[in-house]
Amino acid sequence: MKHKLLVVLFALVTTFTQAQELTWHTDVNKAVAESNKTKKPLFMFFTGSDWCGWCIKLQKEVFTQPEFVKWAKKNVILVELDYPRNNKQPENIKVQNQQIQQAFGVQGYPTVWFVNAAVANGKTNFTPIGSMGYKNGGPSAWLADANTILKIK
Repeated sequence: MKHKLLVVLFALVTTFTQAQELTWHTDVNKAVAESNKTKKPLFMFFTGSDWCGWCIKLQKEVFTQPEFVKWAKKNVILVELDYPRNNKQPENIKVQNQQIQQAFGVQGYPTVWFVNAAVANGKTNFTPIGSMGYKNGGPSAWLADANTILKIK
């Protein structure tokens, strides 16, 4: 009986965990296509995932929390633009991320840009909505600022 209960509990936890997972795009072209299809803005997270303490803190305190997960699924298309020091990246992603970092003038991490994107004549044009970084107070405080930028009530 204990074995069956453990199996059921494991299945429920696995299902709940999978429902909480978010899709973080690393290919901006795919994210732009989804953004245009869903009419949701891009959430461009500039991070140093393997060395930036504030980035890791933001991920842990906000981006992994159920409140953020629910909000993100409803409101944005997530894009992770990573600038690791030790983790390997495909060369095309590294080049893409460097170009986008230069285009937005990002000099510090973490930085989140909310943008709309449109493709015209084979070129992606980004229209910035606003940006923010780390904020104390967990998901509620962070999302309050994000909602202000995106004009979500």
